[in-house]
Amino acid sequence: MSARTILCVFGTRPEAIKMAPVVRALAARADAFRPIVCVTNQHQEMLDQVLDLFELRAEHGLQVMTSGQTPNDVTVRVLERLPPVLASTRPAAVLVQGDTTTTFAAALASFYARVPIGHVEAGLRTYRKDSPFPEELNRQMTTVLADWHFAPTAWARDNLLRAGVAPAAVTVTGNPVTDALRWIADKVGDGADVAPALAPASRVVLVTAHRRENFGAPFVAMCEAIRAIVERHPDVELVYPVHLNPNVQAPVRRILSGAPRVHLLAPVDYASLVALLKRCTLVLTDSGGIQEEAPSLGKPVLVMRDTTERPEGVEAGTAKLVGTDRDRIIAETDRLLTDPAAYAAMAHAHNPYGDGHAGEAIVAALEAGLAEIES
Repeated sequence: MSARTILCVFGTRPEAIKMAPVVRALAARADAFRPIVCVTNQHQEMLDQVLDLFELRAEHGLQVMTSGQTPNDVTVRVLERLPPVLASTRPAAVLVQGDTTTTFAAALASFYARVPIGHVEAGLRTYRKDSPFPEELNRQMTTVLADWHFAPTAWARDNLLRAGVAPAAVTVTGNPVTDALRWIADKVGDGADVAPALAPASRVVLVTAHRRENFGAPFVAMCEAIRAIVERHPDVELVYPVHLNPNVQAPVRRILSGAPRVHLLAPVDYASLVALLKRCTLVLTDSGGIQEEAPSLGKPVLVMRDTTERPEGVEAGTAKLVGTDRDRIIAETDRLLTDPAAYAAMAHAHNPYGDGHAGEAIVAALEAGLAEIES
């Protein structure tokens, strides 16, 4: 039997990071698979950095990115531009990842083309349509469309089963972000080249925050809390790679720019982010993936959101939901910076996101699923 073509579709840097181990695992099985990467060209520079880092090449680009685009715009362009790629490559299956609008739209286009769909990092849920927006509905709708569901944890698997997915269609694989993180962590330093102004003896708080649902007053409260934390702890320095969205840039620059020991960076590539994770003491975030990445390096995570689709970290003790209230963010961060036992409890908690071999597990499950179709 000739190698099956597997079309891997993604558009953003987080998608690329989590799909890269899967693409590499497919490529390692050249006897059975030929992976083809199709990107939507969103945030192209950051996407190219990840592709280069993992030694991947995109064979197709949908060029969906435009200034000020909306989820409607992305959906329409993917639905218009992916079908010709599906027709020319004739894949045995399409793989999508996570919960972006690209994920849902690519799954829908593949369904219309009658191509089987595998969903990487399936089963995450908050069960709140508005939080995160629009990711929660994107992943629920992708569940309906997908044929195979590669769940990162048992909790995610159980969500899928409650949604009516057949048990045989669900495989717990671990999260491929752990594969990616371990591969890159062995290749990078301690972040000194990313933020050279950091004092060697300082404790570093790494911040990543850009969620759409936090724009406005919640973001202002988060920035005020961040500034207060640095002011309260003279040995603490803060590093924040600031997202380019104007809704993020405006409050960050107004509240944090020029503050002592606050280092506002341009968006960093993934290798630099991993280096900063290795250097930092703890993480403040409203992001998704870093809730999985930081525990792999023993870094406590305070999640500046009211809900998370990754409760495994909270249950394991590696992460804690602190919301967007200024005083609570300050109090919870103070606790980790002043209570060694509290810090150790989070830093040494079990990482629930896998053993670094999710890519191979996904490929094995996909091979079994395709064999069943072909038999």
